[in-house]
Amino acid sequence: MKHPVDVHVGKRIRHRRWMVGMTQQQLAEKVGIKFQQIQKYETGMNRVSASRLWDVAAALSVSISFFFEGLEQADVNNEHANMPGDILADREALELVRSYYAIPENQRRRLFELARVLSDVA
Repeated sequence: MKHPVDVHVGKRIRHRRWMVGMTQQQLAEKVGIKFQQIQKYETGMNRVSASRLWDVAAALSVSISFFFEGLEQADVNNEHANMPGDILADREALELVRSYYAIPENQRRRLFELARVLSDVA
């Protein structure tokens, strides 16, 4: 059975890898493992060891804490029961996020505020 923390860390690995435009194969090569192992990490099937997480963080240019952001004890107990599905698995959502971060910061803030207003109206 998958542990919710392993699933969360795997989702964060996939999210960051996708945001930087890296394939599973490219990440695997940087870390020195097979891409199938990256697949297993990203689905939470295999637990990422501390030393491997260190290598993955370096390859993806983030701190190790990045992989645990958004993880609360309640999430571990409820296994993300309040989430409307895995948004990080949605390619369209990830493309939207990638495009969002490509926008200059001042325009990005305005777009964010617009999206917030529109979501409040809906």
